[in-house]
Amino acid sequence: MEDMLFYDRMQFAFTITFHYLFPQLTMGLSLLIVYFKWKYLRTKLEHYNKAAKFWMKVFALNFVIGVVTGIPMEFQFGTNWAKFSELTGGIIGQTLAMEGVLSFFLESSFIGIFLFGEKLIGQKMHFLSGFLVFLGTWLSGLFIIATNAWMQHPVGYEILDNGRYVLTNFSELFFNPWLMPAYLHNQAASLVTASFVIAAVGAFYLLNNKHHLYGKLFVKTGVIFGFIASVIVAFPTGDWNAKNVVKYQPVTFAAMEGVFETQPTDGEIILIGQPNMKEMKLDNKIAVPGVLSFLTYKNFDTEIKGLNEFDRKTWPTNVPGLYYAYHIMVGLGTIFIGAYFIALVFLWRKKLYQTKWLLWSILFLVPFPYLTNITGWYVAELGRQPWLVYNLLPTAQGGSPTVSSGNTLFTLLGFIGLYLLLGLLFVILIGKIINKGPQPIK
Repeated sequence: MEDMLFYDRMQFAFTITFHYLFPQLTMGLSLLIVYFKWKYLRTKLEHYNKAAKFWMKVFALNFVIGVVTGIPMEFQFGTNWAKFSELTGGIIGQTLAMEGVLSFFLESSFIGIFLFGEKLIGQKMHFLSGFLVFLGTWLSGLFIIATNAWMQHPVGYEILDNGRYVLTNFSELFFNPWLMPAYLHNQAASLVTASFVIAAVGAFYLLNNKHHLYGKLFVKTGVIFGFIASVIVAFPTGDWNAKNVVKYQPVTFAAMEGVFETQPTDGEIILIGQPNMKEMKLDNKIAVPGVLSFLTYKNFDTEIKGLNEFDRKTWPTNVPGLYYAYHIMVGLGTIFIGAYFIALVFLWRKKLYQTKWLLWSILFLVPFPYLTNITGWYVAELGRQPWLVYNLLPTAQGGSPTVSSGNTLFTLLGFIGLYLLLGLLFVILIGKIINKGPQPIK
């Protein structure tokens, strides 16, 4: 049973990690496409319109690969997590169905209209089609995170005699106190990814002396939106999420911060340290006293509860993994704010486009928002363990007992091979789109 659970979790972790490489770009990119189109309507400068259509091509390719890699996850609910689906399907099935019916069809319907229907529908309707694509992507994120929010903090439910969960109050599902902080945090993080990608493509053009007008536009847009989004990810949305974890999952908060023993006063924030699970402490730690208490409770002297306060059975099953994922996310997010603040200063002083080391830095940073988004989701999912539905349904009770670990391992290897091929195909196609660049202005 332990082997079966391990491979079930590994398969879902791999497929969802690979899948989320694509939606995190499309969600943020859809907003920036609407921005470019809006700027065109206001200024009538053609390069804004061509920029919007160029990035919609990138969006469309991301969307297709995202759909292809997302479908297997839906099937895994039935194949690998049948008991979970049986017990909670009355709740999570509603949000997942809404995501498929409303969001997916909204996106897929209007992508084609935006790409090919400009001359037929006119500029204002063309803008509206882009806005509806944006609306579809952000609704998709809302429904998915509403599902996850219920798993993190279940509300508005009743347990029937047969053990199944049903909703007693539909509105509570969307007014879950866990939902809005997580949703806004996720969407801001997706905007970070999209902004960094746009800025990196602009930097690539400037460094290679091609598409100079678009290079300047993309760098400027990416740096401004990237800095704003990076700040929003940290505060207020990141702070809001952390306070939710303290309130609803205090044992998770202790593990995230590496607090093994309760700190009665001056709760310290850990800058560097390695969890030592044998001795229940952090090795080689560098910490700042009082800061964690202040960030959490706005008081330097407030107690921070440690893992020692909680039953060992309720601890996250992978404390080091959770701790490292959280600190990678926070550390990279801090670097993003600092790096893009410097870029913003150079942009304001009209020196950014000529400063090659800074353009190279923008280009070098482009993979790291992807890593930050993935580790952010690892924090959420590792933090919820050992529960599928927090404090209600243990992960060990949600699997499919009739599916062997060998079958799961075999299909996992198949997914790895197939997704590597898809990834290679995506890189080749996206490389061709970026290398060709936006349409030249006549």
